Amino acid sequence: MPPANASELPHSGRPVLRFAPSPNGRLHLGHALSALTGFEMARRVGGRFLLRIEDIDVTRSRPEFVEGIVRDLEWLGITWEEPFWRQSARFAHYEAAAAKLRDAGLLYPCFASRAEILATAAPGAIDPDGAPLYPGLHRTLSADAIEQRRSRGEPYVMRIDMTAALATAASPTQGTSLTFTAFDADLRQQTITAQPARWGDAVIQRKDAPTSYHLSVVVDDAAQGVTHVVRGQDLLAATDMHRLLQTLLGLPAPAYHHHGLITDATGRKLSKSLKDTSLAELGASGLTLADVRRMIGLR
Repeated sequence: MPPANASELPHSGRPVLRFAPSPNGRLHLGHALSALTGFEMARRVGGRFLLRIEDIDVTRSRPEFVEGIVRDLEWLGITWEEPFWRQSARFAHYEAAAAKLRDAGLLYPCFASRAEILATAAPGAIDPDGAPLYPGLHRTLSADAIEQRRSRGEPYVMRIDMTAALATAASPTQGTSLTFTAFDADLRQQTITAQPARWGDAVIQRKDAPTSYHLSVVVDDAAQGVTHVVRGQDLLAATDMHRLLQTLLGLPAPAYHHHGLITDATGRKLSKSLKDTSLAELGASGLTLADVRRMIGLR
């Protein structure tokens, strides 16, 4: 639940918090917990609260889901600063950030298919999302080989060279350690050392977009002056990659609060993709906001 003494949030200046859903499905109880926790934290400290629509996956994002997000948040009693941002309108900003990483020699093109990666990945080697850890298939492709494959129109992603990125982040010129501040609902703070190496050579620019979740969220949090990120425990590992990108791009690091997850009767995390009961369906069934707050453990 939001901290009782939230006026002591670990930041100097006016706090800025945000809720940043993807419009590829209906919001569920897990989203309600994130949105209400961040909104009420911002309200208690006189901070700003922002809504950001993370729609870089233009093939899955749909206008009706954006409209549904707005209706659901209004039903929850949440307000935000207008206009809200849509990431699909900010591709040029992500491309500029990626260009900075490319110019530093920290990104490389990878033409490998998912099947090729799965066939060559080390047994049992997975990233924090459970995907096969990329085995470095195209990390050392020659410039000629890259140009030939590009000229044939082969699709590719841009991956971060994790070894080079970690060396750059640790260089004296950076002057920043790969740590971040985490706080719980009672504002007990701890400093956590990020472990981005467990992501391997992660995708920074997708085949179908000039960005990825990791890159766009880091660029936008900095551009919007976000000081505190409230999100689920399932995104704790992502903070490792975000902290690395913030360091490489010279961006400030917010403080983080990763709340517990809302699960079903089997202990599985609620999911849009699995079409778990949506907030809209709960409202249509006669449940009230008070019912929702009780279901997610908020007073």
